[in-house]
Amino acid sequence: MKTVLIVFLGSGIGGATRYIVQNLVAGSSPFVFPYGTFTVNITGCFLIGLFYALGEKGNLLSPEWRIALTTGFCGGYTTFSTFAFENMNLLRTGDYLYFALYIFLSIVLGIAGVFLGIACVKYI
Repeated sequence: MKTVLIVFLGSGIGGATRYIVQNLVAGSSPFVFPYGTFTVNITGCFLIGLFYALGEKGNLLSPEWRIALTTGFCGGYTTFSTFAFENMNLLRTGDYLYFALYIFLSIVLGIAGVFLGIACVKYI
């Protein structure tokens, strides 16, 4: 139960941070490109890499802080960071087929899922 609370708190802080960063960046951009979301996703990827590396480098992060910052904060801030980290692990272990499948299926089925969700609401 303690771990769930840690993830819950980290997620809330990450979600609030996402909202703030996304709006600050998007509000200052006159372009159609989604700079706010793009900024959140890329900074989230950097942060999850940083947090995992700190956790693997001895006692720089306790297990509680690692879960709070990765699953919690980064999970609330962006799930894209987890997606990128998992792909990095597939590359590091030489699982190139799963790497390609994960990327391809995530993008295609993710977009299809959004389309299907929108389509379902149209018929309610």
